[in-house]
Amino acid sequence: MEHLAVTETLVLRFADMGIVTYAGLRVVGQPERSVSWVIEEPVLETVDEALDLALPDPRPGESTAEAIERSLTAGPFAGPKPELKLARELGARLIGPDGWELLSDCVAAPRAVLFITPSPRLARVPWGQLAMPGLHKFRLMEMVDVLMAVPPNIVHAPRAATSWSERADGPAVAVLDPRIPGQRPDSALGSVLGRPSPQTALARHFAEPLAAGQVLPAAAAPEELFRRTDLDRHWLRRACADEPARLLYVGHASAAEGDVGHADRAALHLAEDRALTAADIMAADLPVPPRVALLACGSGGDYRFDEATGLVAAMVLGGAQLVTATLWPLPTTAGYRRFASGPTDPTFDPMADAVVGVDLAHREDEAGRAVNRWQRAQMRRWRDGDRAASPVYWAALATFAVDGAR
Repeated sequence: MEHLAVTETLVLRFADMGIVTYAGLRVVGQPERSVSWVIEEPVLETVDEALDLALPDPRPGESTAEAIERSLTAGPFAGPKPELKLARELGARLIGPDGWELLSDCVAAPRAVLFITPSPRLARVPWGQLAMPGLHKFRLMEMVDVLMAVPPNIVHAPRAATSWSERADGPAVAVLDPRIPGQRPDSALGSVLGRPSPQTALARHFAEPLAAGQVLPAAAAPEELFRRTDLDRHWLRRACADEPARLLYVGHASAAEGDVGHADRAALHLAEDRALTAADIMAADLPVPPRVALLACGSGGDYRFDEATGLVAAMVLGGAQLVTATLWPLPTTAGYRRFASGPTDPTFDPMADAVVGVDLAHREDEAGRAVNRWQRAQMRRWRDGDRAASPVYWAALATFAVDGAR
């Protein structure tokens, strides 16, 4: 009788305790295969400084444009060599030698799955990007499929449950760059994807599913899915009540301020004056489909707070099994073209590449693993010198999974 290979599952947890952070890595079901280590305050400060330089999050006194310019031209994301240096630095400082050894022991086919629970101090870390210390170029996401564990306070809370197996044939609710009232296309809350046109990569991507009735809202042409003025919270609730398979949101998000301490103030901007906060979503009992993608500024920032009740948590409480979100702001295509020293081809659209990659991944049975595959493909293009595959996009993605979702 042929025996099927078993996929190993690992769990990596971090906990801030005063001025140090404790870490533990274990193989599920094999308690003897576990290791732990401690990350001291000076190391945490070094990690914070490295991420501050790398990420397009505005630092004190910086504008959004200045942050994007710094990230793309002066920081580690400016080229493959400095990015690899950052990946090795993070890998050496955040995962102990015993941790890397255990991870190496679990490299096999099928690829193992690693669930990560970061602490608030480490909530911005792009875990899959981390490289093994030394001369190796292997990234963590090449050794295992990297998923984020949903915060424990959400896993154990009363919540809705929707099943991908029952909804897989349903349509996707697509909220694509909704037009926020009073905002010019080039304003801070203006267009993310640029002027709608049937010739864009995204319009071509959505043409077939739209014609097949697999996209909501209904539209006469794919370019009519973008920059709509009718996609408010009332429309969203009605669309989700029709039991769709997925929700894809591409637009603006407002992150909750860390010093305020209220994760539920994180919000999505729809075609209405008032942003839809995580608290609004939870209070309204929005019937969320089993798969959600939130490609918006810092939409995956739940772990920055001790009480992780942000946008990811709101989606899980509403019924989602798997949520792909971003750890930092994604530059618009116009913003990237303005500052990046990469491709000059006017059709180059890194934001569209990310949207298409995630949308296709979320159609697959194991969406989280599929997102990992897309990230690995992008990383290898970047590592081989393709400046079009910027880590500003692929490293920002984090997929949160619950209820055994992969």
